[in-house]
Amino acid sequence: MQHLDWPFFDDRHRELAASLDAWCADHLRVAHAADVDAQCRALVAQLGAAGWLHHAVAGEGEALDTRALCLIRETLARHDGLADFAFAMQGLGSGAISLQGTPEQRARYLPRVARGEALAAFALSEPEAGSDVAAMQCRAVADGDDYLLDGEKTWISNGGIADFYVLFARTGEAPGARGISAFIVDAGLPGFEIAERIDVIAPHPLARLRFTGCRVPRSQMLGTPGEGFKVAMRTLDVFRTSVAAAALGFARRALQEGLAQAQSRPMFGARLADLPLTQAKLADMACTVDSSALLVYRAAWLRDQGRTITKEAAMAKLMATEGAQRVIDAAVQLFGGRGVRRGEVVESLYREIRALRIYEGASEVQQLIIGRELMR
Repeated sequence: MQHLDWPFFDDRHRELAASLDAWCADHLRVAHAADVDAQCRALVAQLGAAGWLHHAVAGEGEALDTRALCLIRETLARHDGLADFAFAMQGLGSGAISLQGTPEQRARYLPRVARGEALAAFALSEPEAGSDVAAMQCRAVADGDDYLLDGEKTWISNGGIADFYVLFARTGEAPGARGISAFIVDAGLPGFEIAERIDVIAPHPLARLRFTGCRVPRSQMLGTPGEGFKVAMRTLDVFRTSVAAAALGFARRALQEGLAQAQSRPMFGARLADLPLTQAKLADMACTVDSSALLVYRAAWLRDQGRTITKEAAMAKLMATEGAQRVIDAAVQLFGGRGVRRGEVVESLYREIRALRIYEGASEVQQLIIGRELMR
């Protein structure tokens, strides 16, 4: 927790991190259940009842506190990856409403999200449009006071259990990214179905969605027609940094577990930690963790100062997620055979970290963003 002394933080951030760490130690002790959907719903309700989800939404006239979001995700990830997921999706799923919603939209959705009473989801990716958002084919055609949605979305976190989805569809005002609009789509509408539930190596609710003539009121549009791409990118600029913070939390836990293993494991008449190669590995892990933390909280601090952080957020996500993969792999290696046994903390971390290098912009996309911003 020494990084909390860094000048990026105010006292309220330090108090928040300490309080959440204590809460996690008392409340996040149960092993993951077979019913991941039910456990995710329970975690959202638990986080809402404890007040933590209020940090995932912006109140009237308020801005999202990026440093608070990052500290919460780092702390939750260090304790429990599914708890981090539950918190993150409440933020990402409702983030566009916090940033762009009308007073009526905010009043309808955000208080329920903050209380943990409504689960949110962010529906951007499609079977042929992941990294290349402008290639999306899902369409929304104006029909009187409504829009009719047709198409599919996939890899949608909270898919199948969310109460509403912030969805992006092509409305055709212009070619490419300029012809996309954002909508709030309530679950259960006629013409909206869960086409497939998707299992991944670190289980969490995930689905492919299908829309067939799904009627959505025009009042459910976020912003104006053709602004959807901007809405999506503004949302991702906030929450991309928090993905980096979650990776940092995973890496911190891996370093903690690896250090404890090295100090307790007998090896060649001494301890594993006494071997120079082990000390070198631990040193690399510690350097990676701290360098990632500096990038994460630089980006978060800059955004909280009102700065545009497209480049800084991309740097943080790229370095923190790729670095966490290396740190966790090193921890698994320190555990030897135990490291790949299901139920070990490092084995769980190994599965948890892999998706973070892909979602909300794969590492290669972050490299493109950084290069583009440098060339401006």
